Amino acid sequence: MTLDAFRSDLGAIKVEDNPKFVQKKSRDFYWYSPVLKRQLEGVSAELVVTPQSEAEVVQVLRAAYRHGVAITPRGAGTGNYGQAMPLSGGAILDLSAMDRIVHSDATRVRAQAGAILEKMDRHTKAEHGAEMRFFPSTYRTATIGGFVAGGSGGVGSIRWGGLRNFGNILGLTVVTCEEEPRVLKLEGADVLKVAHAYGTNGIITEVEIPLTAAYDWVGVILGFPDIIEACRFGEALGRQDGILVKEIAPVAAPVAHDYFGHHRRFIPRESSVVVAMVAPQSVEALEVYARHSDAKILFRSDRDAQGERLPPVFELCWNHTTMLGLKVDPSITYLQTQYPDLERVKRIHELLGDELPLHLEVIRFDGRVVFSGLPIVRFTTEERLEEIIAMHEENGCLVFNPHRYTLEEGGMKRTDRGQLAFKREADPKGILNPGKMVAWENPDFDFDSGRQWLFSGLQRADAA
Repeated sequence: MTLDAFRSDLGAIKVEDNPKFVQKKSRDFYWYSPVLKRQLEGVSAELVVTPQSEAEVVQVLRAAYRHGVAITPRGAGTGNYGQAMPLSGGAILDLSAMDRIVHSDATRVRAQAGAILEKMDRHTKAEHGAEMRFFPSTYRTATIGGFVAGGSGGVGSIRWGGLRNFGNILGLTVVTCEEEPRVLKLEGADVLKVAHAYGTNGIITEVEIPLTAAYDWVGVILGFPDIIEACRFGEALGRQDGILVKEIAPVAAPVAHDYFGHHRRFIPRESSVVVAMVAPQSVEALEVYARHSDAKILFRSDRDAQGERLPPVFELCWNHTTMLGLKVDPSITYLQTQYPDLERVKRIHELLGDELPLHLEVIRFDGRVVFSGLPIVRFTTEERLEEIIAMHEENGCLVFNPHRYTLEEGGMKRTDRGQLAFKREADPKGILNPGKMVAWENPDFDFDSGRQWLFSGLQRADAA
């Protein structure tokens, strides 16, 4: 059998085939989406392979190429779009054991793909007084390789933009899936060939990112009578060059009170809020600015925790907001959107109201302060979800659809020619994470047709 021959070629590399363990490792946070939950519930690999080194990754990919075994790379599995789920079965390549920090100084850190972001940050703060520029809200468990392969931005994006901005990834080491795999060092514009490509065109084994000065950030929650006032304040705060912030997130009432259980006593149910992280030297300036703007400071982590170990406020933001909401109301879901200005935010709020409670992230995008949305959706049907997406697009708001598992349908609505060309070079058999790159599976697919791409292998899984 093919799998038996594949395993034989792996030698002493750790392999696990216990069905329950394999199924667990075949999951990410796809269940945030009721659409993906329906489509992907039956997806599972057949093996989990856990290399301990780059040399072992090379050995795995050589064997996979030889025997035609699909390989789906995985870090901590904290992504939300099914990007770490093996649509063609085969083997999960679990990179979590490759977690060594390779090098660090006051300006940069290089680590293996399985390194946990929080551990990297703790190391660079202790050794150099420096921290990473931005990170996802799953910072405590997410890996650097998973973040680069599947993420886009996060806490800190108000200052530093996103992963695809030049300078935010300094270098990647990537292993190809060929008869004799190559180990490639990518720098500069070349990192975009594999950044946010879900591991479809090369296995990332090391990542080098820049650092910035570390601060003991103060978590602040500010209250407002309605969400539009919260958004107006958040946008203005993002433009205050003298107030150093790492996070700004407007969240509508009653979501903040209902979902933020550890902080609930500080938040009246009728209050919309802005969740912020502020450098210690900027807290006084923020308080002055809040008074000037009729904002009420409801909580300060340096003052109001009273010795409690409350979660950091960034765990109220980004996709943690959705996760906290799902614990309260499992029927909800979310969208990923971008609103070019406050007027567009107001328009969507007027159209959808409490059917779409707003949760926004104020970020810097190509030098401009904009609203990146992760609004809550009070889900009813898939048809209504599509209508809500269409309403956004008709009003000039981008939707990066988290209810699709492919790269293109998730937001690009087009083929990334550079990533496709690199896949032809680095994965000629199409073995890496099959089904996630539409342009590889069906080069003639029309993204303007309104049809949904459904990987043929997944169709067979559904039928089964």
